[in-house]
Amino acid sequence: MIDTAGLLLNLAVTAAVLAALMLAVFAVGVRLGRHSVVDAGWGLGFVAVALTGALLSTGDPARTWLLTALVAAWGLRLAVHIGLRSRGKGEDPRYERMLSNAPGNRNLYALRWVYLLQGALVWLISMPLQLAVHTEQPLGWVAFAGAALWVFGFAFESVGDAQLSRFKADPANRGRIMDRGLWAWTRHPNYFGDACVWWGLFLVAAGSWWALLTLPAPIVMTYLLTRGSGQRLLDEHMSGRPGWEEYARRTSAFLPWPPGRWPTTGSGGTPASER
Repeated sequence: MIDTAGLLLNLAVTAAVLAALMLAVFAVGVRLGRHSVVDAGWGLGFVAVALTGALLSTGDPARTWLLTALVAAWGLRLAVHIGLRSRGKGEDPRYERMLSNAPGNRNLYALRWVYLLQGALVWLISMPLQLAVHTEQPLGWVAFAGAALWVFGFAFESVGDAQLSRFKADPANRGRIMDRGLWAWTRHPNYFGDACVWWGLFLVAAGSWWALLTLPAPIVMTYLLTRGSGQRLLDEHMSGRPGWEEYARRTSAFLPWPPGRWPTTGSGGTPASER
């Protein structure tokens, strides 16, 4: 059973919470002169949705608090990682290119097409979470399988990020391609891990047949990671760098594959040391 009234209230409140959060992050971005701060706000947005849903929940408490804990762990880790990575740096080249051609006021354009758009995407992608906290069915084997997939994805992206941070911290690696550890198996361990996390959360949230209505959420997240603002844009930005072609030729673009055995060529890649 789904508490329809509770769900509708949840959707309205989370929309308002996300709008307020993105306006606050926008104010920080304007003050710093760097709109890439929205990347840290991305993870925090999901945490805000999860906490709001937990407070408004009318469904199974075990499912509600399991989802809240998983989303909070993922979102806070991502926000801290991105915040530390970008500390002391200038604007992200992706946003610089986008905003350099902005018609009218650059900040207002960023508010509409960066902050509020990302807030809307957070609201859409978190739809399984918002429905789940108003689902009465207890946890079952599908939810436990989803939790296992979440653990795998969370560990995969966390280890990949840690490996890259250590690599970049060594001055001897400046200008070199990170092709060790998980980065030898896939050019984007962070994006692959993210996809696993969100498919895992979808399974944890799937407490009824109503959950099938939220299937577009993990599909949209996977699309963003592979064809939207993730892998595709980063590959385009990094293409042409020294060593890129060889790295791309031997390394899978997304799905992990044994190093040096990736069967396709010419698919593009990115020197991980520049991410």
